[in-house]
Amino acid sequence: MPVYRAPVEDTLFVLNNVLDIGRHANLPVFAEASPDVVRAILEEAGRLAEEVLLPLNQSGDRQGCRRLEDGSVRAPDGFREAYAAYRDGGWGSLSGDPAFGGQGLPHLLSAAVSEFMSSANMSLAMYPSLTAGAIAAIRQHGSDAQKATYLPKLIEGRWTGTMNLTEPHCGTDLGLLRTRAAPHEDGTYRITGQKIFISAGEHDLAENIVHLVLARIDGAAAGTKGISLFVVPKFLPDAEGRVGARNGLSCGAIEEKMGIHGSATCVMNYDGATGWLVGERDKGLRAMFTMMNEARLFVGVQGLAVSEIAYQNAAAYARDRLQGRSLSGAKAPDRPADPIVVHPDVRRMLMTIRALNEGGRALALRTALMGDLSQVAEDELQRQAADDWMGLMTPVVKGVLTDKGFENAVMAQQVFGGHGYIVEWGMEQFVRDARITQIYEGANGIQALDLVGRKLALNGGRAVQAFFADVGAFCEENRTNEALTFCTKALKKGLNDLQQATLWLMNNALAKPDNAGAASTDYMHLFGLVAIGAMWGQMAKAAHEKLADGADGDPAFMEAKLATARFYMDRMMPETAAHLARISAGADSLMALPAEAF
Repeated sequence: MPVYRAPVEDTLFVLNNVLDIGRHANLPVFAEASPDVVRAILEEAGRLAEEVLLPLNQSGDRQGCRRLEDGSVRAPDGFREAYAAYRDGGWGSLSGDPAFGGQGLPHLLSAAVSEFMSSANMSLAMYPSLTAGAIAAIRQHGSDAQKATYLPKLIEGRWTGTMNLTEPHCGTDLGLLRTRAAPHEDGTYRITGQKIFISAGEHDLAENIVHLVLARIDGAAAGTKGISLFVVPKFLPDAEGRVGARNGLSCGAIEEKMGIHGSATCVMNYDGATGWLVGERDKGLRAMFTMMNEARLFVGVQGLAVSEIAYQNAAAYARDRLQGRSLSGAKAPDRPADPIVVHPDVRRMLMTIRALNEGGRALALRTALMGDLSQVAEDELQRQAADDWMGLMTPVVKGVLTDKGFENAVMAQQVFGGHGYIVEWGMEQFVRDARITQIYEGANGIQALDLVGRKLALNGGRAVQAFFADVGAFCEENRTNEALTFCTKALKKGLNDLQQATLWLMNNALAKPDNAGAASTDYMHLFGLVAIGAMWGQMAKAAHEKLADGADGDPAFMEAKLATARFYMDRMMPETAAHLARISAGADSLMALPAEAF
């Protein structure tokens, strides 16, 4: 069975030494997040992931979910008990609003915990995953009555939430959706239609499932302007908010998927189901995007999570597997061969995964922190800057960490050679599970288009200019620090490539939109390289300072940080030049073939 150890110390290093979350202790959500409390939370979450979730990962994959004759769904054996442990431990309520039973801690901690859970068992972690988004949508857009009915149960974890957008003919282009909402005289609506790819759409882990459904009210305008959002529970709550009669909805099928077999991905049929309007009529996409932004950050963390467990198993295998001798002479002369970790190409794979994992974790955590500060920072300009960061980085975190997460899972599988292709080692499951992260919650090509087509120009380019200034200031402030020269030089070159790419898009995309489309994925990955590189610069600085100050008694940890930072700057940051070259080539050769030639 695969092994996993939650990266508690690495997460604490980022939270305490890079993000310095203690400086926000004056803010309500951070007041209780003392270093001791944060450590205790992460260590306990790690134990739950390692001891309860991980042992069910392979068995859940083999068994999958079962749809019974009445349309109900049974999760794999053990999932119900494991979810109960998650719920009773208060993990879903960690960052919930205390007014509705939450613990009121930063969403930053929920992001860290979600990585541990998703590494240990991505399928099981899917069941509560969209509940946070449902909570956010109802809290921001719902009525007082809806908040009182749904938020306490969702935050407690007694009920779970879903997001219903996609239809058989309608994915990215939501203007094509056909699900109808017929007004009823009591102020409710009758929802009729079919939704597909609904994660945790039906299961036996919670007392109720709260579906947030996009639909078009009868007579509303065509396209996205006529879409509204509805809350449609599996069981209708009674006057006291308890589970009542069954609503007119059902699971028509469980999708047969490449991976995440333990997660019930459902076809949901709505047959005149009772629903309540959430927010304003015809403003459903605005409300749904509150939920989608939560989900996209979670999916980015999922990509990181699968990459992390794949790396841990590949590294353990590389230390143990004996094959051949080191090119520079035997490293284990008392054994018949050296462990494969001595071979440069195996090191290339392991170091690449490690560098992306640790840098990506720092970027994801900083983005989660910005999400908190965008809500609670005392200064309006700070809230604005944090919100700008969130908007800019959400497509980068989702797109880059999931693209690289899948590539890393494949690379980790390669470390195992033929054994990586065999089920019992678990590596092929990581590859299968990681693949969906590039597709759902907006395929990564859409994330790239969102970044290039919308986020760069938003508010006159305020967010991207602030990012450029932030990275440039770090390079300038540390330019004379010889211990960080390897970081500042490489980071400055990467930043220059990113700025040139941005200028090229400004000069060439408006007149010829295909140039923007052709450049978008390269631009997203160029941006990701620099953003992760910026986090590596900060981590290298923190590690160097810690070494000079005694390294908290763990110099090996700090030395490893600096070595990995150097690898990233030497071997990965130069990829920015290749992305810039492809962006600058424009769309002509890409669009040259007529459609019928394919």
